[in-house]
Amino acid sequence: MTTVINTLDRALRHPEKAHRPDNAIQRKPDWIRVKAPVSREYAATRDIVRAGKLHTVCEEAACPNIGECWSKRHATMMIMGGTCTRACAFCNVRTGLPDALDTDEPERVAATVKTLGLAHVVITSVDRDDLADGGAEHFARTINAVHQESPGTTVEVLTPDFLRKDGAIETVMAARPEVFNHNLETVPRLYLTIRPGARYYVSLRLLERAKELYPEGFTKSGLMVGLGETREEIMQVMDDLRAAKVDFLTIGQYLQPTRKHARLDRFWTPEEFAGLESIARAKGFLMVSASPLTRSSYHADSDFAEMKKNRAAQFG
Repeated sequence: MTTVINTLDRALRHPEKAHRPDNAIQRKPDWIRVKAPVSREYAATRDIVRAGKLHTVCEEAACPNIGECWSKRHATMMIMGGTCTRACAFCNVRTGLPDALDTDEPERVAATVKTLGLAHVVITSVDRDDLADGGAEHFARTINAVHQESPGTTVEVLTPDFLRKDGAIETVMAARPEVFNHNLETVPRLYLTIRPGARYYVSLRLLERAKELYPEGFTKSGLMVGLGETREEIMQVMDDLRAAKVDFLTIGQYLQPTRKHARLDRFWTPEEFAGLESIARAKGFLMVSASPLTRSSYHADSDFAEMKKNRAAQFG
């Protein structure tokens, strides 16, 4: 049997990367390999998401944890379409001109969350620089729809930076998400090559502003390692996040999606991740998740429960 690979579709997914030189993809170490998703529960989650006509970051970003999470019905919704206006060097989400917003999407997300029976849901999105508010109102509508449809479900949003979108963060926080997440992704020195459409201090200020607007809520951010950053640079980012009163830090291993994406510098060992977690906890984060397979929404439900418990113990 002959397998035909659609190279045209692959090129269209990341048109801005098509003419970049190839970066060899390194063999993964034993500690970062995962099994292919084949369980009956995985298939059931996939069918529910398909029925809702929704995108998930689990699929679009080629998350290595999809088999484990979907076997527990933990799908991370990605709203506002599957095409991003940014071209980050690390990301596997399609780049291009997005379609118009689907005005029925917030209600479909809420219905799917209810069908999945989620106690805690993570809702993220592509960047929508083409929209006047960056999609803030759509986020707020989705948060409100989930809260209305499933009053006992807590909502965690992972938003873009809303660069030059005045009033956007105020709109999102007015909907009272229990957790506001925005990932810094990497250290300031690497922004120009890894996250060229973003600004480190804009992202940091967004997290600070979210906490100012809703002090009772939790704020969260994440980093990747393996892009050439140093341990000292990571520690400085930790200090910056604590100064912005961020509660929860995630740190995971960067995995190079294709030869056209940012080059993987190295794999950090589980022992190095454990060291980073110890440092972050000593700096005062309420919750830290640091491991090779850690991603923003990985174990988000149980981590949220532990974070609430840690806050209660701190101020109780």
